Amino acid sequence: MTKQNTKPNILVVNDDGITATGIKNLMEVMQELGNVVVVAPDSPQSGMGHAITIGKPIRFDKVDLYPGVEMYKCSGTPVDCVKIAVNKIFKGKKPDLCVSGINHGLNNSINVIYSGTMSAAVEGAIEKIPSVGFSLDDFAQDADFSYCKKYIKTICEQVLEHGLPEATLLNVNFPKGNNIKGIKICRQANAKWAEEFEERTDPYKRPYYWLTGVFQNFDKGEDTDVWALEHNYASVVPVQFDLTAHHAIPILNGWSFNEENN
Repeated sequence: MTKQNTKPNILVVNDDGITATGIKNLMEVMQELGNVVVVAPDSPQSGMGHAITIGKPIRFDKVDLYPGVEMYKCSGTPVDCVKIAVNKIFKGKKPDLCVSGINHGLNNSINVIYSGTMSAAVEGAIEKIPSVGFSLDDFAQDADFSYCKKYIKTICEQVLEHGLPEATLLNVNFPKGNNIKGIKICRQANAKWAEEFEERTDPYKRPYYWLTGVFQNFDKGEDTDVWALEHNYASVVPVQFDLTAHHAIPILNGWSFNEENN
């Protein structure tokens, strides 16, 4: 990325909604680095993954929540927010950086698949915008994000200076508490949720189900995001949206599909 004389233009998005504490803290850091435009869902959209809105209209309206900040609330998903920002606000002239978060709750390991926060960052990367998703291990609405700010700033400064490899973005997670030891570049841990659906009964005696689960880590490596967070490091995982299992291609090429019989 070539350095410019003007301040970089930065798109800030999230999945917790435009009034979330996390996006306010992220916006404040980005104001130190460039010109900020905020586009966020008008209500919480956690767990939406890479969903987009089709078959119904999307509305977005300018709001005045913080003085001097260009902000829009969007009726769509986190990915919709990025799409509409690029097309209708930036009008095709891509921002220099897209940041998503700060999410209330971790998006480490397999959580990256389900995360609206990370999917918004992925959409930014698909649009060839250097993109980073930020998450904190604290679901509280009044979570303290202040001790993450210096790490967010230095990470984004590096991204603005160096850019990112093509089709790559960063997934950054912070442990809870103000004793972060530093930053670890990691791989995604091999872990998953052991899910259960708790059955309950509504006032009309009809069953309904509430998703619960326990996080299971099968990975004992000390180079994973789970390990880093458990040892009070901020984890930085480079993520790609090419889902091809390249190592499986030679295996599949060795299969016989009996095409002559079809």
